[in-house]
Formats: sequence, structure tokens, C-alpha cells
Amino acid sequence: MRVKDSAAKRHKQSEKRRLRNKMVRSRVRTSIRGYLEVLKDNSKDEAVVQLKVCTRLLDKAVSKGVFHKNMAARKKHRLYKMLNEMS
Repeated sequence: MRVKDSAAKRHKQSEKRRLRNKMVRSRVRTSIRGYLEVLKDNSKDEAVVQLKVCTRLLDKAVSKGVFHKNMAARKKHRLYKMLNEMS
């Protein structure tokens, strides 16, 4: 049985999207991990810079449709809360 052309194209598109989403998710998680490391070191200036990077990546992921906007907002709120509790 032959796969329909439209189904094959759909599969190719979804695979491409899956790989892109995986890359974006990984980048966001890595930046958050780096932010948490900086928080442990108690260096507020570095933490602010790292937080800016995290929020930017989260917003980009939302615009690409990788994350839901409320999930990103919740994550950002929690990250800001950690920074405020530190000081």
C-alpha cells in the first residue's frame, strides 16, 4: 500500500517541527539551569543578566508555538520570585 502524498508531506513537516521544538525546549532548559547556578552563587548582577536571557528565550519559544503563553508566564514569574527572595 502506498502512502498518500499529503500524508507523507505532513509527516515530513511534523518531523521538522518536532526537531525544532526539541532544540528550542533544550535551549530554554539550559538557560534556566544556568540561571539557577548563578542564583546559588549569590551574584545578583549575573542573575539579572541571566534572567533576561531566560525570559527572552521563553518569549521566543511562545512566539514559535513551542510553549503555551501561560506556561511561560508562570515560569517567568517563578524565576523573578527566586531573584526577589534572594535579595
